[in-house]
Amino acid sequence: MNLIYSMLRLKPNLIILFVINLLGTIYGYYWYRFQLENTPGWLKVVVPDSPTASMFFCIVLIFLIVKKHNGLIEALAYVSLMKYGIWAVIMNGMVLYLNSGLDKTAYLLIFSHGAMAIQAALFAPFFKVKKWHLGVASIWVLQDLIFDYVFGTMPEYYMLSDYKIWIALLTFWLTIFVILIAYYQLIVKKRARH
Repeated sequence: MNLIYSMLRLKPNLIILFVINLLGTIYGYYWYRFQLENTPGWLKVVVPDSPTASMFFCIVLIFLIVKKHNGLIEALAYVSLMKYGIWAVIMNGMVLYLNSGLDKTAYLLIFSHGAMAIQAALFAPFFKVKKWHLGVASIWVLQDLIFDYVFGTMPEYYMLSDYKIWIALLTFWLTIFVILIAYYQLIVKKRARH
């Protein structure tokens, strides 16, 4: 594992990851284009969950490339990468089960969103997150539940809107799980090392 962490710290690898994540972020905002067109005013800001998560991670990578840290952005990147990465994999699994198949784009989404969660876990040891950073990030991902399931900004994808109530419940508990994992990985483990 130490070899992996050493390789992740290398500037050329950070730059490659930045480019990959930037392209994914751009594609993510493009993927939401139709939903964004149909979303009124300021609610547009809270529609593209996954691209915003990968945008936070792009900012983290820029900081790491220049050997700096921003604990708030690191906390936002961690919790949102984990939440939306895991969520998208689960939702695509649900569509696969209900539809007995997926198209190529859905498999790409499973791979890319799974990679988001993996990146969060791999980069967590480099982050310098304080409790208040995690508190703000937790509020960010919790308030998104209200936007998605009360204001209706949940991603429009296959037949998922037919299961909105169950998905809201699952997403609430997923969010709580991610916050607890973040607290353990970003705060408790760090404290134990020092």
